[in-house]
Amino acid sequence: MSDTAAAVSDVKQATAPSARLLRWLVTLVAVTMSLYHMYVAGFGPPEAVIFRGTHLMFAIGLVFLLYPTRAGGGAAWRVLDFALLGLGLAFVLNIFLNYQAFTNRIIYIDELTLADKVFAVVAVLVVLEGTRRVIGWALPLTALVFLVYAVFFTQVKMPVLMEQVYLSTEGIFGSTLGVSASYVMLFVIFGAFMEKSGTGQLFMDFAMSITGHSAGGPGKVAVVSSSLFGTVSGSAVANVMVDGPITIPLMKRTGFRPPFAAAVEAVASTGGQIMPPVMGAAAFVMAEFLAVPYATVALWALVPAVLYYVAVFFAVHFEAKRYKLAGVPRHELPRFITVMAQRGHLFAPIMTVLVGLFLGYSAPLCALAAAIACLPVALMRRTTRAGIRWMTVVEALEEGARNALSVAMACACAGIVIACVTITGLGIVFTQMVIALAQDALILALMLTAVAGIILGMGMPTTPAYIVMVALLVPAVIKMGVVAPAAHMFAFYFAILSAITPPVALAVFAAAGLAKANMWASGFAAMRAAAPAYIVPFMFVYEPRLLLIVKDWASEWQFVLWSVITATGGVICLAGSLFGWLLGYASMWQRVLLFAAAMCLIKPGLITDAIGLALVAAVVVAQVLERRRAASPA
Repeated sequence: MSDTAAAVSDVKQATAPSARLLRWLVTLVAVTMSLYHMYVAGFGPPEAVIFRGTHLMFAIGLVFLLYPTRAGGGAAWRVLDFALLGLGLAFVLNIFLNYQAFTNRIIYIDELTLADKVFAVVAVLVVLEGTRRVIGWALPLTALVFLVYAVFFTQVKMPVLMEQVYLSTEGIFGSTLGVSASYVMLFVIFGAFMEKSGTGQLFMDFAMSITGHSAGGPGKVAVVSSSLFGTVSGSAVANVMVDGPITIPLMKRTGFRPPFAAAVEAVASTGGQIMPPVMGAAAFVMAEFLAVPYATVALWALVPAVLYYVAVFFAVHFEAKRYKLAGVPRHELPRFITVMAQRGHLFAPIMTVLVGLFLGYSAPLCALAAAIACLPVALMRRTTRAGIRWMTVVEALEEGARNALSVAMACACAGIVIACVTITGLGIVFTQMVIALAQDALILALMLTAVAGIILGMGMPTTPAYIVMVALLVPAVIKMGVVAPAAHMFAFYFAILSAITPPVALAVFAAAGLAKANMWASGFAAMRAAAPAYIVPFMFVYEPRLLLIVKDWASEWQFVLWSVITATGGVICLAGSLFGWLLGYASMWQRVLLFAAAMCLIKPGLITDAIGLALVAAVVVAQVLERRRAASPA
């Protein structure tokens, strides 16, 4: 054996035990983190700062274990990782060990100790670095910009800023981190248990059985399955990577162009964040900001989510009809009765969440009950118990903790932004600026907010993008007369839509890679398929009934129902206009009429509805006459 080969062998023998030890350490920390949060959901949390701090300690520990400074680096780099890990634990433990002094001190009046100042700086640096390792530079750089503004461009003194960021519940340990600890963590664990129980296969088979045979069937399968899986995963990119390897090749096989196949999967996956009952992490933050039950937020999101998926479904249908694309042959598809008989019972955990929320139980408790139910439900039938063993529980607990890291660190880092905004009064400045730029025109303020949401969402996950918008832009929209739920939902939607809006469309990028399609072509196809999603938020701002917000259901339910029906017709007309098909091929003048009809129908109001219906009727009559003319003998 050569000297080089011997040296390599010695290194492998030396590093193998340490790698194995690190792997066991990660598993131990991750499982403990999940079990701790499950215990808290069942028996109640400790005091807020203790709970949030413990959540952050677990997250920091896992981040610096799983995301090394340099992959495959030497011992010196791992020493740096463990040093950062130790500092991360230290700044939290400093509060825990001096908790009595922390709770009794008078904020902004009692002077900070030297240790407090040192740990405040350490806290900021560790949180910024941990966030960078998990989700990239965008959010840490945003936080740094706000810190620089607070330090150099305002009259806020450095000790006051340190206190706001580190020793208050308006900074790192603020309500956003509390949402991650209380809500997001439990639903992420629930999603991990559902995945391990085989529910993902149920979603796919269910969608294939009901839509696979129709025109453009694989595209419709992507829409249905992604909406189901997205309600659990809450991540557009994760949804693409789970569903896409199955649906995209199927779409291409039946004739869909690769960019359109990528677009359908990306748009359908992105919508999971606005699809009740689970939605994305930002929905839990919204519930915290507005001080309402999470079930209320899910109710607000219901109609817009349905409109979103109706639009995508008909975009696929019209594209398939126009290019004469068939579905998958029935003999290659699972039968609906067979799917429900063999795997239908796996819907029970989702029903547990729905029933629990309806009965008024807290969202974390519902998620806990559903997560605990996943594997026992799967073990009930021979068809779903294969592959489930004792280690499956450990794997689900570990995966749940890992999947929660990005949200936990993003929420902690967003806390730095919120601390700077609140202590400097920047939110008021932004409100005045938006109102001045909009010149009291609400539509301009909404357009500014929409553009800001897409730009922010391009560089960071939905949750921190939404949080920044709430701090800077949403107050201006509310001050101009918009009801708070509509303003928050507006910001939420446009933070999500950045995932399918070029140039930085992460969900489209992932889907285009699977489809081997051009990124830009896929991005513009995604915007066309999801076009109503860019319009509906403006409509529910002007008409909150689309969010099911009414003063008196007894007297207004018929208006709500009519608004939902006409808005649904509107998004179908918009898809028909963009894809050139309704009952048949739509000529250019028919597409123009369909577009006008869509705008009239989506906007609530009896006059606009009447105009929209008349325009649709004109197109339908024209297409029926054309069909009869084509069918009659020459």
